[in-house]
Amino acid sequence: MFTDEQWIHWFDKLAEDDYVVVDDFLSNEQYRLTMNFFKQAEEKNHLKKAGIGSSGEFQIKSSVRGDFIYWLEEERDTELSSFFDIVHDLIANLRRFCFLSLSGSEFHIAKYPEGSHYDRHLDQFNERSNRQITVLIYLNENWKKGDGGELVIYKDDQEIVVEPIAKRLLLFKSDMIEHEVLTTNVPRYSLTGWLLHQPASVGYLI
Repeated sequence: MFTDEQWIHWFDKLAEDDYVVVDDFLSNEQYRLTMNFFKQAEEKNHLKKAGIGSSGEFQIKSSVRGDFIYWLEEERDTELSSFFDIVHDLIANLRRFCFLSLSGSEFHIAKYPEGSHYDRHLDQFNERSNRQITVLIYLNENWKKGDGGELVIYKDDQEIVVEPIAKRLLLFKSDMIEHEVLTTNVPRYSLTGWLLHQPASVGYLI
């Protein structure tokens, strides 16, 4: 799907800056299939209020985090087989070009309703520290300034704003990049996940 040169360019940016943004990462067909899956999950009330903390410390705190999520399973969610193919390709190329010891992944779909946000945080926990690379794919068609829901990366006294434009990929190092989701003024959709350097042996971090 992508050339070696493209992968190397993206991973060089990831290595140098601790994050990389790639536009049009999903094809139009992949985007359509993903949004169809998302709409069906909404209609079936599969999305549940997200919380913070690992399985042993899980809490619902809407003042901190306002999204609703649905954890994906490759064997069950076969409608997203092309997405999981992309994930396998991403992992294979990170192993190949960056020599990362990745052993798995975990992903969910996420919806931020109008007026919701996620406070500044790091995608790593004391109880479980196996998240190595954070993966975000935005699904917000016709997003425009004023819609909100941007992700802010905090790095070296800088605030880097990433707009949640449909089909855009954001990768960053889970244990190094503090970030937040600004208040969204329209519903905000994404595929969110983590590439792991050890199996998810203690359950999902919600």
